[in-house]
Amino acid sequence: PPPPTGWRCWLAGARPRTLPAAVVPVLVGTAGAAGGADVIAWRALAAGVVALALQVGTNYANDYSDGVRGTDDPGRRVGPVRLVGWGLKPPRAVKAAALLSFAVAGVAGLALAIAVGPELVVVGAAAFAAGWFYTGGSHPYGYYGFGELFVFVFFGLVATIGSTYVHTGSVTALSAVAAVPVGLLATALLVVNNLRDIPGD
Repeated sequence: PPPPTGWRCWLAGARPRTLPAAVVPVLVGTAGAAGGADVIAWRALAAGVVALALQVGTNYANDYSDGVRGTDDPGRRVGPVRLVGWGLKPPRAVKAAALLSFAVAGVAGLALAIAVGPELVVVGAAAFAAGWFYTGGSHPYGYYGFGELFVFVFFGLVATIGSTYVHTGSVTALSAVAAVPVGLLATALLVVNNLRDIPGD
């Protein structure tokens, strides 16, 4: 099929099929909080915004970084559309989209930090760094085989436990246990994506 154009191009670049990996830990973490604390609706919503915006920002950042490196050239990979690698959008615009998405996550995260505690600022900064340096920077950790580990930590442990923490103010055993299968599922998705890109015989 022909590549998307207009707003559909940006939607495709956000990789909507990956977004459930951001939503699930928030739902699981919020459910884990419900048994021991009052769930505060706006905090649950803000946690969802943080997770989704971080996921979209990471997807755009990945598109930008892989695109400028040549990793996403059509002859070198298969799978969904890539904005920079396929020449659909200029690198500067995709980088700006990534930073804008991170900014949205930052605003929602700051609101949570004000309500819950400054420790969330540290967690948020670590999540931003993990999203950008997955394939960005001079030594992207995703290129050294650490992508799965970071996905497990941030899309499993951090996202699930954090979604409970914003309501309870503590790390609970239930959310910690529930975070493990959530992280493993997110990791499995990344493994499948990487296996798809291995050249055939």
